[in-house]
Amino acid sequence: MGTLFMSDINTQKFSAILSNRLDKGFKIVEQNDKLPFIVLQREGKKIDHYSHFLMSCATLGIWSLAWIYLSQVSTKTKKILVAIDEDGVPFEEDCYMEKV
Repeated sequence: MGTLFMSDINTQKFSAILSNRLDKGFKIVEQNDKLPFIVLQREGKKIDHYSHFLMSCATLGIWSLAWIYLSQVSTKTKKILVAIDEDGVPFEEDCYMEKV
């Protein structure tokens, strides 16, 4: 009976992880109900290079550091795997993919 209770708790944790990610703008790309896993994806943001260029000019190039960082990090598409392992414990793995 304890195993069933743990299974319900883990299922609730799985659902909580999933709904949290969906609230943050991720979309379901792939789903498998037999092996409980879901792949979520969020597209990278577009950078307004013109406004960043103007900010860099106005700050004598200091803003270019932030511009470079934002160009490298926020333009990447992010994929996350949310699944339940063999022991019934939910987990998530994330990886960044280059925007094509």
